[in-house]
Amino acid sequence: MRVLVILGSSSSSIATPSHHHHHHNKHSKAPFSKFSPFKPLLSSSSSLSSSPFSTVHSRSTPLSTVLWDSNKIHLCYLADLASKLARDGKLQDFVMVVESVVVSGVEASQFASALSVELVAKGISECLRDGKVRSVVDFLRKVDELGVPPLKLFDGSAMEFLGRECRRILKRGEVEELVELMEILAGFHFSIRELMKTSDVVKVCAQKSNPDMAVRYACILPHTHIVFCDIIYEFGKRGDLVSALTVYEASKKNLSHINMYLYRMAIDVCGLCGNYLKSRYIYEDMLNEKVTPNTYVLNSLMNVNANDLNYTFHVYKNMRNLGVRADMASYNILLKACCIAGRVDLAQEIYREVQHLESTGVLKLDVFTYSTIVKVLADAKLWQMALKVKEDMLSAGVTPNTITWSSLINACANAGLVEKAIQLFEEMLLAGCEPNTQCCNILLHACVEVCQYDRAFRLFQSWKGNKVEETFGKDDGGNTDSNSSAANACGRHLTSMPHFSSNIHNLYFAKGFSFTPTTTTYNTLMKACGTDYYHAKALMDEMKSVGLFPNQISWSILIDLCGASGNVEGTLQILNAMRADGVEADVVAYTTVIKVCVDSKDLKLAFSLFEEMKRYQIQPNLVTYDTLLRARSRYGSLHEVQQCLAVYQDMRKAGYKSNDYYLKQLIEEWCEGVIQDSIQSQEEFSPGNQSDTGSPQSMLLEKVAEHLLKHISESLAIDLRGLTKVEARIVVLAVLQMVKENYTTGHPVNDDMLIILGASKNDADLDKHKLEVKDAITRLLQDELGIEVRPMGYKVTLDKREDSENSVDLSSKLEDKLGRNQLQETKYSTRRPVVIQRLKVTRDSLKQWLQRKSAITR
Repeated sequence: MRVLVILGSSSSSIATPSHHHHHHNKHSKAPFSKFSPFKPLLSSSSSLSSSPFSTVHSRSTPLSTVLWDSNKIHLCYLADLASKLARDGKLQDFVMVVESVVVSGVEASQFASALSVELVAKGISECLRDGKVRSVVDFLRKVDELGVPPLKLFDGSAMEFLGRECRRILKRGEVEELVELMEILAGFHFSIRELMKTSDVVKVCAQKSNPDMAVRYACILPHTHIVFCDIIYEFGKRGDLVSALTVYEASKKNLSHINMYLYRMAIDVCGLCGNYLKSRYIYEDMLNEKVTPNTYVLNSLMNVNANDLNYTFHVYKNMRNLGVRADMASYNILLKACCIAGRVDLAQEIYREVQHLESTGVLKLDVFTYSTIVKVLADAKLWQMALKVKEDMLSAGVTPNTITWSSLINACANAGLVEKAIQLFEEMLLAGCEPNTQCCNILLHACVEVCQYDRAFRLFQSWKGNKVEETFGKDDGGNTDSNSSAANACGRHLTSMPHFSSNIHNLYFAKGFSFTPTTTTYNTLMKACGTDYYHAKALMDEMKSVGLFPNQISWSILIDLCGASGNVEGTLQILNAMRADGVEADVVAYTTVIKVCVDSKDLKLAFSLFEEMKRYQIQPNLVTYDTLLRARSRYGSLHEVQQCLAVYQDMRKAGYKSNDYYLKQLIEEWCEGVIQDSIQSQEEFSPGNQSDTGSPQSMLLEKVAEHLLKHISESLAIDLRGLTKVEARIVVLAVLQMVKENYTTGHPVNDDMLIILGASKNDADLDKHKLEVKDAITRLLQDELGIEVRPMGYKVTLDKREDSENSVDLSSKLEDKLGRNQLQETKYSTRRPVVIQRLKVTRDSLKQWLQRKSAITR
């Protein structure tokens, strides 16, 4: 087969002529007929001696040798030509040369060996430098189809440019384009790991929440199982559990073998994302697939579910049933679960078990085991037992670390043993263990809790100065420092614990330790300022100067100190400054300001702040509700009662239990204001008389709130069922007081008042309790208030077997008026009609009473 090569000054083209052109060379007997396309070069004006083929004209050379040498020369020439075309960026022309050579019957590998890799790689590098990555990929695909390995056309420089272009694509966030490119290059046997950092690609896939691309990328790498774990962790670290589990499921389909590390990583990520239930599903899937988890997988499962003590021990039992051996980490996790659950008994049992296993040589207790059991005992304030564990630890040759010492110090601090806590702190320093900031904060907090404010500040100043010198002496009142006035203001209350060492006052440690205060450190010191607001403010300024940011606790402490002097305006300014500083006010900050307002008798502002809390969707706590409900010593108007009843109901809905007795007394006092000059009634129905209040007080308050919080245009229907006569009296008086105050503000009475007593089969069937309530309310209205009262019954048939239209309509009206729950008492399983016992106060009678009250008021 012949190939025609036409070379021009500006471009080169290669074509394969058809068979009917062969007559042009049919008379040629030259041995180079196979490479006849280069005949034009031989007939050029250049001399034969300068032609690369001139050596074949030696008549003394054998014909076979001449053929082989000429073929080789022609192949080298084509390879040189193709290399130069590639160097000039003419990659398509390079492909055409390769194609013509391959079509002529030359082996592609033979031609590739003759190419100049340096020139070809240079041309590829230039294209990549210009961002023509697609052109390069098309070029590589074509030469690969022709049998030339693309990887052999790259040198180190070209590979660097290719990697740089890949990183540029990734930086633009075009992860799909990058993965497609990586898949193509992997097909050409490029080392993907050398081109890109796997972690960089995984991070971008996680940023884009694109688990599919992450899976595709993992599948082209040789260490696929490791990359899958990295991907799952990266998604989990960003809180994207859905994508992490998508990769987990894909990994099970793409991996041909069981990978325990993959299961463990998926479980750990469930814990990282706070979804411990998903981890249980993964565990169940393993068991269903007949996969026996190893110790590490089960440890991860227990650790993720450590907040659920029962499930953690369930997994531990399964571990033993499956024949999986528990290691020291397993027992440490069990201790952690006991610590979270506050189960000291179980923790001690586990501790004894691991001690036994250590005595038999099965296990070796580590510092984490001892530290965890110490923390369990510290939280339970069992400081003596915690110190005993420390002795066990030292006897076993295990050196306590910072966490161990911190837990021991915390155990004594929780028990109020400041002197013992300081002694442990000294032992920690003498042992060469450097305390962390948390340990120092624990010691400061212990001092503040027992009002040893001067000592707290001396410790802080010494730590800041990177020394520990004469800071442990007992505060005997003889020392004065910058905060002694604050200590005096609060009343110096110092502990009288016995000394634990004879030289505790004069210890000096030449070696200091690194101490970096935190926001918690400054918050603790602000509490130590007592009533000195300006000192606390200076501490907050110092906090900012060292690069720390006051948090919600910091601002709440400052508000409390400012409000202690009754400066309501100052507390509001601090609250506004808190928001301006970028800190969202929380329930503690609002409650603190509300308390200041209540203490200053600015109740309008207090309730206004309460409404503002709800607008900002900040849920009040028990302290907030109690502060508002106890804000008044008496109620002067309906509006005030309605305010407090609304707070009361909101509190009940939030799930808090209130002390109803105090609120009930105030409402009784307000209700009795309806009656004037009625000494007898005041004696008979004194608010302090509790002999007749057998029902829960919250029921009374709910009844009062139910009626007083109605709109003034609603009908007056008072339901007294379930109330004693005293409580019934309070409810009726509360409604009358509401009617009276509404009347004085221009809202007339438009309807009769109905008082529901209860249900009976007939008028004579009222029990003793209902009769007492009926008589008490009748005497109240007629004798004390001069309001006309008419007894009346309201018959209704509630027969389940007779569903007449009238009875259904009547039941519906009652439900609309009284509510479905209140109608339950009236439902009898009988065909006889039921009588709803009521008292009626006419509209005219109410008007006359209101007019009399108005005249008296004037």
